[in-house]
Amino acid sequence: MGWQSFLDTLGFLTRLAPARTIEEEAMGKCIGWMPVVGAVLGAAVVLPFWLGLFSGSPWVQAWLMVGLNVFLTRGLHFDGLSDVCDAVTTHCDPERFWQVVKDSRSGAFGVVGLILALGGQAILFHEMGARGAWGTVLWAFILGRAAGVGLAYRVRHLARPGLGKLYMDGASLHVALIAGALATLAGLVLAGFATTLAGLILASLFLVPLYRLAERVSGANGDFLGCAVILGELAAGLGFALFL
Repeated sequence: MGWQSFLDTLGFLTRLAPARTIEEEAMGKCIGWMPVVGAVLGAAVVLPFWLGLFSGSPWVQAWLMVGLNVFLTRGLHFDGLSDVCDAVTTHCDPERFWQVVKDSRSGAFGVVGLILALGGQAILFHEMGARGAWGTVLWAFILGRAAGVGLAYRVRHLARPGLGKLYMDGASLHVALIAGALATLAGLVLAGFATTLAGLILASLFLVPLYRLAERVSGANGDFLGCAVILGELAAGLGFALFL
C-alpha cells in the first residue's frame, strides 16, 4: 500500500479527493486504507462543529453532520444499507434476494432502514455533540470503516463477481487485524476505554447477522460492506450512550 492507494480509496469512498479510475489489480489495496479514510472523513464532518459552528444548537449540529456524511460519501454506504434491508425483509430465496439487491428502485423496507439509520445517527451525534464528545463522533467514522474491513475478511470467500469482489480480495487477515488495531487505538485516544470497548463489542455483534445472511444467500457484495460501515458508526454512538 502507498500514497496512491490512499488517494484511490479517498476518491472512491468520498468526495474529499477527485474520483478516479482504479485498475482492477489496485482495487484490493484500497480496503486497507478504510479506517484512515474514516479518520479523514470524520475530521471533515466534525471539525467545523468542534470549533464552535452552531455551538448553541446541538440538534442543528447533529443534522448538519448527518447531511455532511451523506454528501461527502455520496450516500454510498446508505445505498448499501437500503438495498440489503429491501432484499432481506422481502425475499429469503437467494436468487430473488439478489434480484432485489440489483433493482435500483427502493422499497418500503429500504426506506425504513434509511430512516432508522439516519435518525439514529442524528440522535447519537446530538448526544455526543451536546456533551462535547467530538472525538467520539470522529471515532464513529473510523470504527464504521474498520467494521467494513472486518466483514470483508469474513465474507470474501462468498464475494460475488464485480467491483465488490475486487475490493474484498484485499481483505486478508493481516489487513483486518491492522484495521481492528487502528480502530481500537483511535478509540482509546478519542473516545476513552469504556466507549471503545462497548463500541467494538456492539460492532462485532452487529456484523454477525450480516455474515449469516451472506451465508444464507450464498454471496456478498459491496452493499454488505456499506451496511457494515453504517452499523459500525451506529455502534460507536450506542457505545457512548451506554454510559450517559
